[in-house]
Amino acid sequence: MSEPWLAPGRPDSPGDDVFVLDAHNVSPTVTFLQELPSYQSMLRRRTSAGTRDNHSLARSTSEESRSLIERIGSREPAKPLREYALSMAEKRRLRDIQEANTKYLSVWLQWKQTSRKSWRKLVEETKELSSYLELWRHDIHSIEGKFGTGIQSYFSFLRFLVLLNVVIFLLMFIFVTLPSTVSKHGVFNGSYVKAPLKSTEPQCTVYIVSGTKGLIYFYTYIIDLLSGTGFLEMTSLFYGYYSVDTIYFGVVRYSVPLAYLLTTLAYLSLSFLWIVKRSVEGFKQSLVRNEDQFQSYCNKIFAGWDFCITDVNAAQLKHNSLHYELKTDLEEERLRQRVAERTTHEKIRIYCLRIFLNLVVLAVLSTCFYSIYRATLYSQENTSYDKSRLEDNLWVQYLPSVVITMANFIAPLIFSVLIKFEDYSPAFEIRLTLIRCVFVRLANIGVLLFSLWTRITRCTDQKCETCGYNYELYPCWESRVGQEMYKLMIFDFIIIFATTVFVDFPRKLIMTHCALKACRWCGLQEFAIPDNVLEIVYGQTICWIGTFYCPLLPVIATIKYFIVFYVKKISLMHTCKPSARPFRASSSNFFFLVVLLIGLILAFIPLGLSMTHIQSSKACGPFVHFTRSWDVIAHTIDGFPDVLKKVLKSVGSEAFAVPFFMVVCLIMFYLIALAGAHKRVVNQLREQLVMESRDKLFLIRKLTEAQRHS
Repeated sequence: MSEPWLAPGRPDSPGDDVFVLDAHNVSPTVTFLQELPSYQSMLRRRTSAGTRDNHSLARSTSEESRSLIERIGSREPAKPLREYALSMAEKRRLRDIQEANTKYLSVWLQWKQTSRKSWRKLVEETKELSSYLELWRHDIHSIEGKFGTGIQSYFSFLRFLVLLNVVIFLLMFIFVTLPSTVSKHGVFNGSYVKAPLKSTEPQCTVYIVSGTKGLIYFYTYIIDLLSGTGFLEMTSLFYGYYSVDTIYFGVVRYSVPLAYLLTTLAYLSLSFLWIVKRSVEGFKQSLVRNEDQFQSYCNKIFAGWDFCITDVNAAQLKHNSLHYELKTDLEEERLRQRVAERTTHEKIRIYCLRIFLNLVVLAVLSTCFYSIYRATLYSQENTSYDKSRLEDNLWVQYLPSVVITMANFIAPLIFSVLIKFEDYSPAFEIRLTLIRCVFVRLANIGVLLFSLWTRITRCTDQKCETCGYNYELYPCWESRVGQEMYKLMIFDFIIIFATTVFVDFPRKLIMTHCALKACRWCGLQEFAIPDNVLEIVYGQTICWIGTFYCPLLPVIATIKYFIVFYVKKISLMHTCKPSARPFRASSSNFFFLVVLLIGLILAFIPLGLSMTHIQSSKACGPFVHFTRSWDVIAHTIDGFPDVLKKVLKSVGSEAFAVPFFMVVCLIMFYLIALAGAHKRVVNQLREQLVMESRDKLFLIRKLTEAQRHS
């Protein structure tokens, strides 16, 4: 709201614009305000464009404000008055107009207006009350108060993954697990899938679960629980359990294979839309924050402090972070100046060095991928169900998980050392290191699946080619893939828990009770936000891929993330310190969701290939009747009426595709034009902010001169 001495000629309206002039009474204050840089800039633009004169333009601003008041005051406002861009005097005037108009309304309109206000108040109170039901609300606020919004964004992201996995589990349980279970227990009538003997060899339909007959030792159940074999293999946890084909709910015929495939597509699509919706909000904030260096410097100085911090140590760390950001900006400016002054010889040298270091990075990645490939083949070839060597067998089964974990630990350390010699800016250095780490973690899963499918589809005799896959080693290959995803999930949780208990806590005890400098050299464990985010994104990618082969894997992921939340919280509160690298909440949320979206896209690829290119097992699962899982869609369409089949056929034809493509192009061009218009508006608003800052500098300078003269 403007100060009273800034309202020229209108003392009763302190909220009017500073450029509202009176043509008959131009006071000295108006003459002074006409010297403002923003007014002079607007005057130059008006003069060059040949628009209206100064007084009419100034009066138009007041007329627009009055028209807005009359327009809102004539009816019930669409939103509360506090959300309108009006001064306090104008809001009081608007409230008086509304109260005066209410007396002349009919009883029906008064009741309608009162009901609308009551409903709006009820909705606001319901939203406020529902906020108290949020999961971990108090814990996350406590973390935010002690360590700031950057670390709080990690725990909010973890809560989002818990909710996402709960929704995925409910979809799979309601549409797949529950109907199959109640049908197997005789609650509803159902038919079991059987492979047609005419087109399938008998040996392809044999599926015997090993290690479930005879005398079973107690520790065997523990090993089966860790590896997903034995008694777990034929439970609803894995793909092989779902052998029901059709369930009859009265006159309703429920197809389990179709429900299985559509539910998989549904949870992938839901995850994609949910992530995109949340990431768009973060992208808007990052787009607004894309300012020039002068505005960035002002934001760090005047608006960079996190007022949620209440802890003294966290406040000191935030102070150091802001100091680090300013040093980083100066360093980047010096680096840009040094890059601009590079000679041709220096450019050739640095480019050759970067090429060499990137070749080293590719060599490290190739070594990791080849190690995972060989470990997977060795594990699949040497896995045995002999009771006398179950301990060794457990180590062999977990060998791919161990190699992947070692690759995820060693490769980022090498990348962090190499990046220092590539002479990049600090900000780009962080982004490039994170991109490489993301690629390592997610590509390792792809290499594991490639190794499995190479083994599954490799045939050495004619009988194997008849089945379409290696039925001798993998009679139910979908369950075997589900077991690998299950072991990766369990082992990842064990590593997170063991690292906290056996590394972070002893490190804290050494730092607290050991007085030797050698013991204090390593320092406290930093809570590195990007590394922790990559851990849970890695686990979520495993969940997305494995849910098709292990339908109850989302509930395991939910329990895992629920425990990880408290493990990370205890570790943060008692053993860790926040990372010295600054990480804003807005940029953090957007970065987290982009990495999660990359993991989801990676999950689409192996699932799509397995559904459309790899033959389904003939001895287990709901897709025994079909060559591939995707064929259930064509089989379902064949059962539709002829009219509906013609409609679907026309939708898939070129006659529909070409107009649809043209319409999509038109919509895309419209959205591009709309985005350009919004961008111009944003630029204009930024220019206004710059002019306001110049006005403040001008007023401060005038005020200083006036004080000096007085």
